[in-house]
Amino acid sequence: MAGKKQEEEKPPEKQEKETAMATSEETYMTSGVHIGTRQKTADVKNFIYKVRNDGLYIIDVKKTDERIKTAAKLISKYDPNNVLVVSIRQYGQKPILKLSENLGLQVLPGRFRPGTLTNPNSKGFLEPELLIVTDPLADAQALHEAENIGIPVIGLCDTNNDTKFLDLVVPTNNKGRRALALVYWLLAREVLKQKGKIKSYDDFKPSIEDFEAEI
Repeated sequence: MAGKKQEEEKPPEKQEKETAMATSEETYMTSGVHIGTRQKTADVKNFIYKVRNDGLYIIDVKKTDERIKTAAKLISKYDPNNVLVVSIRQYGQKPILKLSENLGLQVLPGRFRPGTLTNPNSKGFLEPELLIVTDPLADAQALHEAENIGIPVIGLCDTNNDTKFLDLVVPTNNKGRRALALVYWLLAREVLKQKGKIKSYDDFKPSIEDFEAEI
């Protein structure tokens, strides 16, 4: 009976761990994930916590955390070779390269060549099944090509972003060096956890600094 009781007690414990945040609110804050812009689109209003006295919109990091976990679950369902991550933004380029290093995803840091997803005769033509964009505005070319071929898109969205062609929004400061490092570090760790490649967060050895772009 004692053994049966222990088994019955396991699910709530497991559920409690799964509902815990991927990292602390303090870590999100010190990395600047919550710092939005002075612009707010109707698309992202539900992810905004408040507006500061200086006019900057502040992102709700609890919702960021929830969406990182949701994104990781989606990414983990795909063969890594069929997932493409792009970032024209300089501060997003090292983080996506480190993401690829840990997960084996395809990445395109820097300029996105028109036709990469839509023109089979294009140099470097790719056929991903899932696209991740660091900034829907900066990475608009990749986003529109993904829309044309009908594949789902995960987008890191700041307060000034539209979400029209996105299937999953991860609300975050998508311009900050440390913020992008943290978000992609968390994504890498969460996907590995989802896939069972690591048993606990402590098993993930890269640091946030490893994902951080140089100044």
